[in-house]
Amino acid sequence: MKKRLSKQLWFQLIAIIVALEIIAIAINFFYAPINVAAGGATGIAILLDATFGINRALTVLIINTIMIIIAAIFLNRTTVRNIIFGSFMLPLLLFVTPSFKLVEDSVLAVIIGGAIFATGIAILYRLEASSGGTTVPPMILKKYWRINPAKSLLAIDLVVTFFNLFVAGTNAFFLAAFSLVITSMVMRYIETGLDLKHQVTIMSNHKLDEIRAMLLDEEHSLTVFNVQGGYTDNDKDMLMVMVDNSNYAHLLRLIHDVDENAFIVTTNVTEVHGGTFGI
Repeated sequence: MKKRLSKQLWFQLIAIIVALEIIAIAINFFYAPINVAAGGATGIAILLDATFGINRALTVLIINTIMIIIAAIFLNRTTVRNIIFGSFMLPLLLFVTPSFKLVEDSVLAVIIGGAIFATGIAILYRLEASSGGTTVPPMILKKYWRINPAKSLLAIDLVVTFFNLFVAGTNAFFLAAFSLVITSMVMRYIETGLDLKHQVTIMSNHKLDEIRAMLLDEEHSLTVFNVQGGYTDNDKDMLMVMVDNSNYAHLLRLIHDVDENAFIVTTNVTEVHGGTFGI
């Protein structure tokens, strides 16, 4: 059996490089030109660049190298292998990617930069990869002290964000904090909102067989549940079908054409794997 494209090593490497380049673009085009450090190793690099003129790519490389050594001591080989490629590729991409102010307005730069940065991070998460850096300490804290990695990573990002006050002032601090919010919202939307499906359950007192036949004619995959009425205690069947967002209104129209009194309950589903929906 052929491996799915997303499981092939060459595809994963290309996708990781693309994700890391997206992160590099967010840093070099939007964050660094306005000296806003929104957490992470890249945030520390921006602060050191703004204060001492130290090359950002070099700072990220040093931090990531230290974190790989720490990960090799405290974490397993699989984790180290997952972070090592991104740890060295990100500083390289930061070095070769041009850096200039693409947007003059700082708030707009943070909004766009946060969305772009979140896109890169979300792709890495999907591939179970990492850019290394400050993602390593939360893994260690989780392993030895059962501390939630999302909370500890947020704490680290907030500490880095706090230092904006001393480097670039209050305005940069609030922009960095705002960026964390933007990044979190966009990541959540990318992870759960782009693949929105509808789970539709259908009940009909007299025309369920006709609705079922219609759904099969429309080539919908459906499931039949045997349920019991809470008021009548009568046994009856209920249909469940998954549809894309674009086909939802069409499905409702077809059902109501068969039985305008059909009882329909719809639930939003963020992801569906397998069956007619593929991966």
